[in-house]
Amino acid sequence: MDLDQKLQVLTNCHLATMRGGAAGFGKVKNATIVRDNANIIWVGCAKELPQQYQNLSQTDLEQRWVLPAFVDCHTHLIYAGNRIAEFEQRLNGASYEQIAKAGGGIISTVKATRSATESELITQSLPRLQQMQQFGTGTIEIKSGYGLTIEDEIKMLRAARDLGRIEGVRVSTSLLGAHALPPEFIGQSDAYIDMVVEEMLPKIAVLGLADAVDVFCENIAFSLEQTKRVFEKSVTLGLPIRLHGEQLSNSHGCQMAAEMGALSCDHLEYLDEAGAKAMADAGTVAVLLPGAFYFLKETKTPPVNLLRKHGVAMAIATDCNPGSSPTTSLPLMLSMAVTFFGLTPDEALAGVTRNAAKALGLGQQIGQIAPGFTADLVAWDINSPAELCYGFGACPLNERV
Repeated sequence: MDLDQKLQVLTNCHLATMRGGAAGFGKVKNATIVRDNANIIWVGCAKELPQQYQNLSQTDLEQRWVLPAFVDCHTHLIYAGNRIAEFEQRLNGASYEQIAKAGGGIISTVKATRSATESELITQSLPRLQQMQQFGTGTIEIKSGYGLTIEDEIKMLRAARDLGRIEGVRVSTSLLGAHALPPEFIGQSDAYIDMVVEEMLPKIAVLGLADAVDVFCENIAFSLEQTKRVFEKSVTLGLPIRLHGEQLSNSHGCQMAAEMGALSCDHLEYLDEAGAKAMADAGTVAVLLPGAFYFLKETKTPPVNLLRKHGVAMAIATDCNPGSSPTTSLPLMLSMAVTFFGLTPDEALAGVTRNAAKALGLGQQIGQIAPGFTADLVAWDINSPAELCYGFGACPLNERV
């Protein structure tokens, strides 16, 4: 096939390239994009289109705004059942920690997920992934962590990979074996971490099912020392590390994780300056999760000004999960990020594109519109990029192009 026949020219559009730094979207008005089946070849003003591409057939995008497909860099998409009963408990005054300590919370989802087959997990999770795509998401991170045995964690990670193949979307997987203490290890948290480090991590590394390793470092989950053990083993196995940290208290986990080279630290409501500085020094991304903040009715927001002060890249994600953020909508998270956390629209949109890509170690592949980047694009029927942060409860018309 002639090379030109593989090329596509998208024209009559406006671009938010997400290459404008903290102060802008990298806007290009009246733009044209040239791409092949996989990658962007050329980007610029339509009047500057090189001669070699001018005779190719063109797709008219009718003055819509084109952005990179969104990147949802923190989700727990694979699970069985739901936690509606616990939602009602919280409405009646019970806290997230109280429910967890009473045997609910994550463990209730663990029981349901263990009982489900891999096929059943795919069937239950597929509609959530399809909804995400309708909201403009093209790359999704999916964590395990509701199995908490080697076999069940493998089952979850395989289901995640299968979902990506079924839907033709990029899925990045994270092993979250250290998510909660399973019932069979009550009172034996060190023994459980021994199993994760000595058996679970090596097995899953050999199978190649995880792109990263995550740990929930918190007073209702695992200690700083236990988290470090998991991370040390992950690093020796060549697996990048990420952290659930400083959500309910300041465990100083983010500082430790950043010093070990973590891709991201997520939640961060109780992050201190030492942690923020360590993240800045390491290039660790701060992943903010406004859905969990809203759903749990929290009052302490992440220290956005502190992150700005130290130049820490901020990402935004749904944290899609049954207990604390049952949402699939990144546009809703954009609205919440600017309303609750005080991000600018520029910061929020960078948070679901280039910074979210960086949080997954994919910052040189996705999340920007530039030559060499993956040509995963969404055309939005909007008047300006900031409009994506403006509405809530609805999503502007969009089309993968």
